[in-house]
Parts: sequence; C-alpha cells; structure tokens
Amino acid sequence: MKGPELKGFLARARTIAVLGAHKDPGRAAHYVPRYLWERGYRILPVNPRFAGEELFGERVVAGLLELGEPVDILDVFRSPSALMGHLEEVLTLRPRLVWLQSGIRHPGFEERLREAGIPVVADRCLMVEHRRLFGV
Repeated sequence: MKGPELKGFLARARTIAVLGAHKDPGRAAHYVPRYLWERGYRILPVNPRFAGEELFGERVVAGLLELGEPVDILDVFRSPSALMGHLEEVLTLRPRLVWLQSGIRHPGFEERLREAGIPVVADRCLMVEHRRLFGV
C-alpha cells in the first residue's frame, strides 16, 4: 500500500488495535499510539503484562481475541520471532490492515496474511507515515 491509497485508508480508519502497547512514555509502543490517539483514532491496547489497566482511554486486554469488535488497523510492536505465535488470532480478528512497525519483518507471517486477503505494511512507522501523508 503506497501514497494516495495509504492516505485514503488512514483517513477512513477509526480503530487501531496496538499489539504490544506499553505504558512507558519513552517507548515507541506508547508514543506512537499516543500520537494516533491525539489525532482522533480510537486505540485498543493489547498486552497481557498490563491487562486490566487503562491506556488511551481504553482498558488494556491480554489478547487480540478479547477485543470483540472490528479493527481497521492492527499496529504490531512485537519482535519478528513472536509473530507466528499471533497468526491465528490475527486471522480470526481479520483487521482491514496489519501494520508491522519499523524494524519488524517476517516474510512467512506477511505471506500468510496476504494469502488470507489481509494487506500488510512492514518495517515502517505508522506515526512517521501519518505525519508524512497528512503534514501533521
């Protein structure tokens, strides 16, 4: 997904689940979703370590299947080695787009999602791309 197509998608998206969301404001898994939340996106944080706590006005859940609602974007802050462990949950959730943050690539994971009809953006920062596309 590139340029105008990505900009249109981000303009229409409303709900972003963040796999690996973090409480520490100095970590990308916190300041990237905070940036998106401050721009009007609803952020659904997922991290078993902080389950039951609140981030970005929402209760943190332990796993993707606890979300129980449609997701436009799944923003992933997990190491490549952990991705296949989330594959079945992601396929069940069926987000409209899976976004693997900067430094995160896994060809097998990406291929399985694409085969299932789920587009993937890999090794790019959602905050950086949003700023670039919207000039914010």
